[in-house]
Amino acid sequence: MQIFKDTKYDFLGKKWLFINLSLLLTAAGLISLFVKGGPRYGIDFKGGALMYVKFANQPHADKIRSALSAKISGEITVQDLAGSDEMLIGTEIKNEQALNESRARMEEVLRANFGESNGKLDLNNTGQEALANRLRDPLQRAGVPLAEQQLQELTKAILSYRDSAPRSGLIHGADELSAVAGVTPAVMAAVKQECYASKFAIRNVEMVGPKVGADLQRQAILATLYALGGMLIYIAFRFEWIYGLGAVIAVFHDTLITVCMFSVFNKEISLTVVAALLTLVGYSMNDTIVIFDRIRENLKLMRKEKLESLMNISVNQTLSRTALTSGLTFLTCIALYLFGGPVLHGFSFALVMGIIVGTYSSVFIASPIVLFWNNFLESRRRAAIGAPAGKTRKG
Repeated sequence: MQIFKDTKYDFLGKKWLFINLSLLLTAAGLISLFVKGGPRYGIDFKGGALMYVKFANQPHADKIRSALSAKISGEITVQDLAGSDEMLIGTEIKNEQALNESRARMEEVLRANFGESNGKLDLNNTGQEALANRLRDPLQRAGVPLAEQQLQELTKAILSYRDSAPRSGLIHGADELSAVAGVTPAVMAAVKQECYASKFAIRNVEMVGPKVGADLQRQAILATLYALGGMLIYIAFRFEWIYGLGAVIAVFHDTLITVCMFSVFNKEISLTVVAALLTLVGYSMNDTIVIFDRIRENLKLMRKEKLESLMNISVNQTLSRTALTSGLTFLTCIALYLFGGPVLHGFSFALVMGIIVGTYSSVFIASPIVLFWNNFLESRRRAAIGAPAGKTRKG
């Protein structure tokens, strides 16, 4: 399928416009990185605790942040999860010993602000064993004849009901449990006597120690560099070394500008962002190889054509393919960015920026590098023979 037919755009004639644009974006990003002391790493890399919390009502982020700041030192992040009553709460950890302590303090702050100090067990933040231990004696005193296995099955059914949709981990009161099989009036009386339902539920907790975070950071950098090195070797064998160098510089350019934009827009770099960057490396490299492959084919068919003109022809011939693949992928990533929620925000932002930068770098960064090298070789030949000569091409 071709969207563009017989186009004759002078892409290489606009190369300096886009090269200067890349230099401007890179300079702005590097200044931002310098001013901010480097990228803003997420908890995956700098270490800390990350807690997903669901609330009965939409809470105030400032209230949670100020309450946590009074108990925990370091950076506190509180982020709304769009379209829900959930929040993402993160704390920075300076050492391994403070990791569990930080989690305990986070839970303590949530209970103090959204729970009850009545000595009862919180139904929204308890496990099966704790619930069974709390109900065992009251049920016996109430004359409810339950064997141990029956008690375990009952508590399992109660928690399964709590965790299933549409409750998804949070019930608003013990009365809701009347819908659970086995919860008789006598059982319900015991549950109300011993338990209550708080206005929040901790859905998930992720903890990363600072040492592990530093190791993940190092591995992420090495993974990106290894990917670039492997692609350089592959393209050098498939084409020529200058093509490989041009492609790798272009992909490194894409990665660098994307990281710079994360700093400019003050966004966190997490493991999902690294996954997006590695995806971007492969995507951008594929687009560059398609153009280089067409250049190589045309070198055999258009031997009398000047290299810059031949490159323009090759880019025009692959324009429909680039528009279709990059355009559709871009629309998908935009949809992820707009509707995917905060959890996918960094991942989708990296892909959106990467596709924009990667699409133009294949044409305006990678191809000009090959062109500059061939022009350099040609100028050396002219100097060697001491006489002007027509431009020749190096495939």
